[in-house]
Parts: sequence; C-alpha cells; structure tokens
Amino acid sequence: MVKRSAGELLFAIAVDRSLDKSITTQVYAAVRQLITSGALPSGKRLPSSRTLAKELDISRTTALSVFERLAAEGLIVSRTGSGSYVSDLAETSKPTQPLAITPPSAPSSTRLADIIADASPRFFQRLAHPHRPRAFITGLPDYDAFPLAIWARLTAKHWREPRDLIMGYSDAHGHPRLRAAIAEHLRANRGVSCDTEQIFIVNGAQQAFDLIGRVLLNPGDPVWFENPGAIGARNSLIACGARMVPVPVDREGISVEAGLRLAPDFRLAFVTPSHQHPMGVEMSLRRRSELLSAANQQGAWIIEDDYDGEFRYDGRPLPTLKSADTADRVIYVGTFSKTMFPALRLGFYIAPKPLVSTFQRISGAFLQGVPSSIQAVLAAFIEDGHFATHLRRMREIYAGRHAAFHDAASKQLKGLLNVHNSVAGFHLVGTFGTPAMNEDKVCADADAAGLSVSPIGRFCIERSDADRGVVLGVAAIDQRTIRKGVETLAGVLEKNRR
Repeated sequence: MVKRSAGELLFAIAVDRSLDKSITTQVYAAVRQLITSGALPSGKRLPSSRTLAKELDISRTTALSVFERLAAEGLIVSRTGSGSYVSDLAETSKPTQPLAITPPSAPSSTRLADIIADASPRFFQRLAHPHRPRAFITGLPDYDAFPLAIWARLTAKHWREPRDLIMGYSDAHGHPRLRAAIAEHLRANRGVSCDTEQIFIVNGAQQAFDLIGRVLLNPGDPVWFENPGAIGARNSLIACGARMVPVPVDREGISVEAGLRLAPDFRLAFVTPSHQHPMGVEMSLRRRSELLSAANQQGAWIIEDDYDGEFRYDGRPLPTLKSADTADRVIYVGTFSKTMFPALRLGFYIAPKPLVSTFQRISGAFLQGVPSSIQAVLAAFIEDGHFATHLRRMREIYAGRHAAFHDAASKQLKGLLNVHNSVAGFHLVGTFGTPAMNEDKVCADADAAGLSVSPIGRFCIERSDADRGVVLGVAAIDQRTIRKGVETLAGVLEKNRR
C-alpha cells in the first residue's frame, strides 16, 4: 500500500534557541508568514505535528501548540483522517499593498557576451510546432503510427531492473548498449562503418551542432553553409562565432566551386546530402567527391546532417557521405526525432577517429548525458527488431502521403505552384507559378486558413528570387487531410495571384 504524502516540506524554518523568544512563537510566526505571503497557498497540505516536530527538531507538544494557534486564527483547517490544510480564509490575510521598489536613477542595460551580442540579430526563430499537427507542418512524424504499446512495455521492463543499474548518473558519452545498437544499424542500413567509441549520444542533433562548433571553430572561422539551409544548425554555428558563408545549392547539391570561390580557407562545411534541407535535392556522387576532396586538401571538417535519410520511397536509401569518407573528415549527425518522435530529445554524432579523444574529454568534463532510462529503452527497441519494423511501416505510410500530395497538386495547383518531384523525406518544395506572388503574404494567408506553410526565404542567409516558394510537410497528416489542405492552399494561391 502506497503511503500518503507527509505534506509540504518546511525545512526553511529556522529555530534559534539563543533568542529570548520562545520556540513555539518562532515556529508559529514563521509558518504564519509562509501562509499570509502566499508561499503556502490555500489548500496546501501541511505536515503532521509528528512530522513537523521531527523535521525541525522540536517537541511534538510545541508543534501541536503551533497548529492550535494557526487553527484559532482560521489560517488552517483540520480534516479527520486527512491532515491539516491551509484554509481559504488565508487568501484574505495576504498583504494587499505591493512592496515599494525604488527604480534605478538611470536606465540599466544588459551586457551580453560579445559573441552572442553579435550573433543574436542574425538568429532566425525555429519553426513552432503545434502539439496537434495540421497541414502542412514540417519536421513532424506521424504520432498515431508509433507503436506506443511496445514502447510502454519496454519502459516498464526497464524500471523493473535492479535500482543500482537504473538510478545512477548517465554515461556522458552515451549508454553502451545504445551506442552498439546504433553502430550495428548504421552498418546495415546506412553504409556507415564505425567503432562504438566513435558514437556519442546527445540531447538531439541541435546539441551536436553546438558541441561540434565549440570544439572546432574559433570566432571568425569561415563555415560553408547551404543556402537555403537548416535553421537550427545555422543558429548553433552562428552562436559559436562562425563566419557563415552562404553557398548556393543547385540540382546536384551544395556548389563546391562556389564555396571555393567564396571562402577557399573554410574550416567547416555543413551539408544535408541525402535530402537537402529544405530544397530536397540529393547530392550527386560527383559533387560528394568534390566536397570530400576540398575538405581533405584544406584540412577542413564536414558536418553531415542525416536528419531524414532513412526515408526514401523509390528504393534503398542513398549511401551517406560518411560511407565514402576515406580521409576521416566527416562528422555524421543523426536524430531520432523523425524516425521515432521529437519528445525523445535524443540524437547522436560519429566523431572521426582523430577527434574521439577530444570529444571524450569534452563530454566527460561538461555534459551530464541523456537520461539513461530513455537510452536503455531505445536500445532494447532497436535490439528486439521493433525499430526496423517501424521504419519499414513508416516508409510505406509516408510514400502514400507523398503520392497523395503529388496527385492532388497535379489537379489543383497547376499554374499556381510548381511542385518539385520528391521521393524522400518529410516535406516537399513548391516554387510560385506567378512571379508577383509574395512568400510572406502567401504564408500569412495560409496560416489564417488553417495551414502551416513555410517560405523558402526563411531558410536563406542570402535570398534569391529564383527560389521563391514554400516548404510543405506531408508526413504528420493523413491522405484525407493532405487532399483537403491542397484544396485550401489552391484557394490561398489563387487569391494571391490576382
């Protein structure tokens, strides 16, 4: 049988036996002040007299006297078999006049660190995700299709393990079982061969970008960044003091030729080769070779963000850039926010062997690690084959949703939106059929109509008229919602074409 709560902790009450004032008066005055100030609100349960006496090292007679005086004033009420509670009358005993605070004689300003003061005006707010997905929100998986019953069973099983195994501090580098499970999955499904010690578990991909930037970049170091490109990673690298070099993206991916022209001395390059974010193109084999060669010659590093590379719908997923990296210059970053669900806040990165010891020292010195319970359950989910089964099922579901969107768009968006062919990922991109359309106006009107539509321009460091259009997520919503959303979007675009 579970015991009832012993009531609010009152350890903040100090008893000074050197004072002339009696202990009863001291404790009474202290509890009364907590009640009248609102620190103990109406309805809050107090500890029993026995518990209060023990916690404050006073006699139970003293504790009973305190409760009797508070009850006599109507500040607490006793309920038989339940305990003592702060009464509703206590609300009327609170001070009505606010404390007078003298304003400073001169306005003060907040002094920020130089890097953040310089970076903050260049930050873009990341997309706000509602709890209930709607058309055409980006970046969210299908919640309803996740096997929550299996996850709950594995979670319950974990918490039945011996306490010394489940209640201690997490390994700052990551749970050994999860690191091993990820390594095996990547070898079999993404063509990445690595040792378990190269894998580091973090609180989402965003933490990985921040950590990599702080370890590898000095303020002002040039970083090639896809333009348009991922907002979260961009913000992290800006906060690290990077000099962002917007490198255009064409049909083959990031333009290495343009990057070498803009910043031949680049220190780091950020790319999304399997499914460029947001334009959706796949980096060609020729372009991958050029990028790896440029990084090797310059002694630069490459961050490969494989944010949704598991989801390709016309065959096997493309090989990763990391799988072709013979010079060990690529830092591979993955996340479970898309393959599982965002609330996990769990990602990982693969450090090149020359950097493993550095990242081990940094992790051990500064990071507390992801909660071990989440890591252990995910490890079991992968080891038992549930992860592979879930991925197969989601590929089928998402393939159907992509097809549904293309079918509806071909009938209702002709002349309004040129939808780029997409066989991968969570989203699609459409460019305007009429040059006069305004991205921000279209997206604002879409929001008013109940749609979540993102302008391509918000992903750009430098805007280009050639890429004016919208990004449309289709993974989180069913086919009926997709078709209805396309109909609504057609009305919004027609309105803005006039």
